[in-house]
Amino acid sequence: EIQLVESGGGLVPAGGSLRLSCEASGLPGEFGEFLIGWFRQTPGKAREGLSAIQGDGRTYNADSVKGRFTMSSDHARSTVYLQMNSLKPEDTAVYYCAAKSALTRTYDFWGQGTQVTVAS
Repeated sequence: EIQLVESGGGLVPAGGSLRLSCEASGLPGEFGEFLIGWFRQTPGKAREGLSAIQGDGRTYNADSVKGRFTMSSDHARSTVYLQMNSLKPEDTAVYYCAAKSALTRTYDFWGQGTQVTVAS
């Protein structure tokens, strides 16, 4: 079974930090063959892409989180992380990780999400 499992969400005060984890299992290939991305969504709003990391470690970041959010990966654990600093109330959302296959060039696999709430 293919699974992406997010963890690390919770309630944090404004200005605080959280580290989210995304552990993958059952992917149809080596972990490093996939682009792993983080997204977030709030009710009534479109899903927003935040950051992504390639197997070679290269990262991409949206302007809204650049300088505050940082991705990293641990291939031995098939896990990626999203370190979130200087959190703002507008960062409150459900955060999802997803894997993009080089074969399909689409995000085919998604986690169930983890809630992040930043108190004002």
